[in-house]
This record gives sequence, structure tokens and C-alpha cells, in this order.
Amino acid sequence: MLKLERNTGLVLEGGGMRGVFTSGVLDAFMKHECYFPYVVAVSAGACNGLSYMSRQPRRARYSNIDMLQKYDYISLRSLLVQGSIFDPNILYDRFPNEIVPFDYDAYLRNPAVFEMVTTNCQTGLAEYLTEKRDPQRISTIAKASSSLPFVAQITYVDGKPMLDGGIADPIPVQRAIETGHPVNVVVLTKNKGYRSTDLDYTTPRFIYTEYPRLRVALRRLNDVYNQQMEMLERMEAWGEVIVIRPQRPLEVDRICRDPEKLERLYEEGFSEGEKFCAGFCQ
Repeated sequence: MLKLERNTGLVLEGGGMRGVFTSGVLDAFMKHECYFPYVVAVSAGACNGLSYMSRQPRRARYSNIDMLQKYDYISLRSLLVQGSIFDPNILYDRFPNEIVPFDYDAYLRNPAVFEMVTTNCQTGLAEYLTEKRDPQRISTIAKASSSLPFVAQITYVDGKPMLDGGIADPIPVQRAIETGHPVNVVVLTKNKGYRSTDLDYTTPRFIYTEYPRLRVALRRLNDVYNQQMEMLERMEAWGEVIVIRPQRPLEVDRICRDPEKLERLYEEGFSEGEKFCAGFCQ
């Protein structure tokens, strides 16, 4: 059995609205004051991880469930009007600054390292970005990390075009190891044994034409994800990582809008987080 040490890392997968599972896990962690010195997070994992880093329980849950019902921020209208199927004005402006203000002071005081993964459109490679001074840059990185290809606009960070970190590094366990964290807890948003059976992202010639390396990364996305899942399951079997994942069959997809399904997945995440804390965080 793994023992949590000071150099233990926390890895948070993305997954769109499946991220409510992660928000449940992290709320359980906060309930038991289970914190890590290093967190690396992708896409929805990055958005949920911000509330964990600012020590704001149930804030991510409110965003993923209650706010979705109230503001209906997933829509084709948003895609047509703002260039993103997830309304960026609500999620990255009104939510952190007005609806449920993000505690920037608590986040900035937190000594833990928090890296958000993005994909550089020019190189097709992952970048691991952190920010502990500029509130606007924090929000911009989170937006870039969650900018799904084809249904979100490219987000510029420091002048560089970025999209969803899950394109290049969906489960960044290797990054955590390379930064000096040989022991890691990984929060996934899919069941054990899951493999992507999606069709390859064969990008039409008229999309992302100025970013040929991004097009290659998109074409390889499913293979990269499945290879990482296989590696992770081997590491889990060898006792090199602890994995927290949903136990029930998937019923929530990336853009799920059903509050009952989302609530069930959140509660499952909270329950799995409680189980972990009972074994490791007491």
C-alpha cells in the first residue's frame, strides 16, 4: 500500500461535465483537510482544482450543477454568438468575479504548486502553466486549459495560441513524476478499463490550417489517451499510484445538462473521496 509523503502529487483528469466527479472528490478532501504540495490538472480538472486551491468547498459543485440550471451556459447559441459551446462570459468572468467570487487572496497565499495543462497550437505539445500573482492570467490559463477543439475559440496565453490540455497530455502523471513527485494520487472521470472508441479527429482541411502540428496532435488524441490509461493501470497494479475513479457505469458525457445525473456523479465523487481520506488522510 502506498503511503502519502511530502512529495506526493495530485493529478486531475478533465472530461467536461464528468468533472463533477472530481469536484465531489475535492470537496471530500477539503472536508478532511487533505491537501497536496503539488497539483497538476487538465481542462475541467483545472477549473475544479482552482476551488480546491482557494479552499472553497462546494464552489465547483455550484458551478457544475446549480449554475448550469440557472444560467444554461452550455448551448449552441453560445457557440454561434461567442465561439464556445460553454459560455465563456459566464464561466470565466461573471462566475469568478460576481456570482461566486473566487478567493484570489487565499489562492495566492497557498504555498502549493498548481499547474494547469494547455496545448500549444503552434507546437502541438503540452505546456504546464502556473500563476501566483496575476488574477487575470489565472483565469486565462484556466480558460485555455478548457478550450475544447472545434467548439471553443483558441485562447491566447502570453501571446501563444492555446487549446484544451487534454489534447496533448490528458493524464499528466509523467509530468508529476518529472517534477519530483514519485508518488501520485490520480483522480479520473471514467471507469476502470475505459478506453476511448471515438473516431479519430481527422481535422477538415479548412480548420486549424495554420497549425499543422495541432492537427497531428488531434489525430493522435485517442491513441495517446488510451496509451496513458494502459500505463496508469499498470502503475496502479504495481502499487505506484493511487487512482480514484467512478465505480458506476458512465452516464454523464462531456456536455451533459441533466442535473440528476450530475448530482449522482458528484455524490459518488464525494463518497470515493471520503473513502480515500479514511485510509490516507487521518
